[in-house]
Amino acid sequence: MQEKPEDPRDVEWHPRRAVDLTGHGAAEARLLQAHQSGKLHHAWLISGPRGIGKATLAYRFAKFLFRVPSAEQARAHASLHVAPEAPAFRQVAAGGHPGLLVIQRALDDKRKRLKTEIAVDDAREAQSFLGQTAAGGEWRVVVVDPADELNKSSANALLKLIEEPPKQAVFLIVCNQPGRLLPTIRSRCLHLPLQRLGIADAVNVLRGLPAKATEGASEAEIEHAAGLSRGSPGLALQMIGSNGAAAFAEFLKRSKLSPATAVEIASAFSGRETAEDFYIFCDLLVGWAAEQARAAGLAGHGAALAAAHDDIHSSLRQADALNLDRRQTVTDALMRLEEALKAS
Repeated sequence: MQEKPEDPRDVEWHPRRAVDLTGHGAAEARLLQAHQSGKLHHAWLISGPRGIGKATLAYRFAKFLFRVPSAEQARAHASLHVAPEAPAFRQVAAGGHPGLLVIQRALDDKRKRLKTEIAVDDAREAQSFLGQTAAGGEWRVVVVDPADELNKSSANALLKLIEEPPKQAVFLIVCNQPGRLLPTIRSRCLHLPLQRLGIADAVNVLRGLPAKATEGASEAEIEHAAGLSRGSPGLALQMIGSNGAAAFAEFLKRSKLSPATAVEIASAFSGRETAEDFYIFCDLLVGWAAEQARAAGLAGHGAALAAAHDDIHSSLRQADALNLDRRQTVTDALMRLEEALKAS
C-alpha cells in the first residue's frame, strides 16, 4: 500500500492550535456580540491579506462556539478566549472535533503535494457533514480556508449550502481576495475585513511561536521578514531563509526593470529552488502588484496595473498547475508588470 504523504500544513504553529490572537480585537468583539445576541448569522466572510490571522480568528471562534454554545452563556464572556486545557480547544487543535469541518485543498497522493485548487468533492463533504443530526444545542462549524482556492464547481457547491443552511450551523469563510469570490457567496455573508498588523505586532507574533517555527533565525532576520511581509506573520514565517523572498527583495531594489534585469531576478527559479520558494515569490509579487494597482486606481489611472495584476496572477497559477518553466514565467511576469507601471 502506498504511504499517504504528510500534510505540510500540519505544523505545531497551525492556526487551529493558537491560544492567542493579536491585533484583531474589533473583529473578535463583533463575532462575540453576534453570538451573545442569540441571532448569529450563518455565514461570515473573514477577509484580508494572507497570513495576518484570519484562520486563527476562525478557529478561535469555532472553539468558543463549541465551549460556549448558548447566547446566554456567551454573555458572561468578554472575549473568545478558550483555555488550552478545555476539551473543545484540545479537539480543535488536534483536528478531531466532530462539530468542525475544514474545506481546503486536498493532498495529491500521486504527486505528494497539495492540489492547486479546492475540488468540488472537497466542498461537497460539507453536504453530508451538515446533513448529520447535531446533538441538542451544539454547533456545526464549516471553515473554508482559503476560499480563493475554490474552483468554479466547488464555489457553486458551497453556495448551495450557504443558501439553505441547517440550524446551529455557521460558515467561516477565510478569503485573501474577496473580490474574486462569487458575488452570490459574498452577498450571503456578513463581511469581517481584517487589516495587516503593525510591524511590532507581527514581530511579537513571530517571537511567540514555538521555537521550531523560527529555528536558526536571528532577531534581525525575524524583523526583516516581518517588514518585508508588510505586517503578515504567516508570510514572514515562510520568508525566513527563503530564496523566493530573497528574489523578491532583489526585485524591490530595482527602480526599473530591463529585460536583462528581469532575467537576472528570474534566474533564482532555474530549477534549484523548492516549490515553496516559488510560491512565496508569487505571493509577494502578486500582493505588491495589487497594492500598486489599488494606489493607482485611487489616483484615477489604475486600469493598466489592475489588468497586469490579473494577468500575472493567472500566469503564475498556471505555471504551478501545469509545471511550466518557472524562470520564463517569472521573467514574463516582471516585464508585464514593468509595462503596466510605465503606462500608469
